Amino acid sequence: MSLIKSISGIRGTIGGQAGDTLNPLDIVKFTSAYATFIRQSTPNGTGRIVVGRDARISGEMVRNIVCGTLLGMGYDVIDIGLATTPTTELAVTMSESDGGIIITASHNPRHWNALKLLNSHGEFLSAADGNQVLSIAANEAFEYADVDHLGHYCQEDFNERHVDAVMNLKLVDAAAIKKAHFNVVVDSINSVGGIILPKLLDRLGVSYTFLNGEANGDFAHNPEPLEKNLGGIMDTLKRGGYDLGIVVDPDVDRLAFICEDGKMFGEEYTLVSVADYVLSHSAVPHPATVSNLSSTRALRDVTMKYGGTYNAAAVGEVNVTTKMKEVNALIGGEGNGGVIYPESHYGRDALVGIALFLSSLAQKGCTASELRKTFPEYFIAKNRIDLTASTDVDAILAKVKALYAKQSDVKVNDIDGVKLDFPDKWVHLRKSNTEPIIRVYSEAHTMEEAEKLAQEIMDIVYNMSKS
Repeated sequence: MSLIKSISGIRGTIGGQAGDTLNPLDIVKFTSAYATFIRQSTPNGTGRIVVGRDARISGEMVRNIVCGTLLGMGYDVIDIGLATTPTTELAVTMSESDGGIIITASHNPRHWNALKLLNSHGEFLSAADGNQVLSIAANEAFEYADVDHLGHYCQEDFNERHVDAVMNLKLVDAAAIKKAHFNVVVDSINSVGGIILPKLLDRLGVSYTFLNGEANGDFAHNPEPLEKNLGGIMDTLKRGGYDLGIVVDPDVDRLAFICEDGKMFGEEYTLVSVADYVLSHSAVPHPATVSNLSSTRALRDVTMKYGGTYNAAAVGEVNVTTKMKEVNALIGGEGNGGVIYPESHYGRDALVGIALFLSSLAQKGCTASELRKTFPEYFIAKNRIDLTASTDVDAILAKVKALYAKQSDVKVNDIDGVKLDFPDKWVHLRKSNTEPIIRVYSEAHTMEEAEKLAQEIMDIVYNMSKS
């Protein structure tokens, strides 16, 4: 069993001993710490906090504890029920609340759940703010309201308002989409995508069939939207009759497409394709884009095609959004299928990604597989280096950086581990915060080249660890 406390929230498996799992006692403690932080950082706020959840089986139990604790802290609670992560983010600003808690473990299996914490802008807490919440929780430095100052509870549905916000985006070409008469198949993993995506597709005039569309939290397969987990929907597309496959994770902030022939469009290319569409319609002279260091180089190539500037951020959504604000990026996100479009909000949003992608297909009059061929071809290999608990991982990464800093044809980036950027490929090494391992991501024009590069670097690291 596991309980992981981090700057982004608390995550763990359900059941077991207090302090070792995501259990009622720790949920109360962490929610109390968050409410205390919000009160300290927003002294003149509205006194409201939004709570939304995905369809996990444990969600109702966790929701009841979170809402009750917030009421006990004197906060009014707007419970938006079964809702996506981006819906909850938008609900915070739409309701002018002081913050929000999303009850979701994202792509983790069904026995996991988590609390993700939002500020008054509907965005994830910064590292400094997250550390403050952790400190308050560790010290149990919170005080509950007396009987005359308990909070009030209400329920409100923000799904339609989320869909309205997507439909109102300037680049969502609903007329072209309706004219294209798309027929799609959707895998919503038996979570909240099965509630909101039909509303979006109906508004866009798209015909659809849902697989795993009941929001009961009984995930039909591993919920991470990777090719190895999507055999069912891929087989459905191979049988013909559909223009596109759409896959979301349980909280609908990650998005993957499958081409009409049943082949993966590639989760790394979700952001690339949407960015290409947005950039092609931009009047900005030198538009900026952002993704994290472990995302495909194809976004950089597409950005340069339109005379723009690509920027890399450390891994983590809050790091990407921080960089996006810094460079005033037109669009950004992560290679795991996360699209962040500031015209909507600073959060990964699969609904925005779907609407913009369908707009692109409709305007171009092409198939998904034809669109995919217009982008640079790259392949990413994902490996790991297992070390011992006594290994000084930071020292090893410093040695790798020093070794390659001497080479003129390699650009070294150390904002998040060490990334070695070669003219035609790259490799990124990041240490785990919970295990003695180094994650190794590498990208090249073929998978063989990517794996070869990874192995070369891994051999160097293993030799360093022995010396």
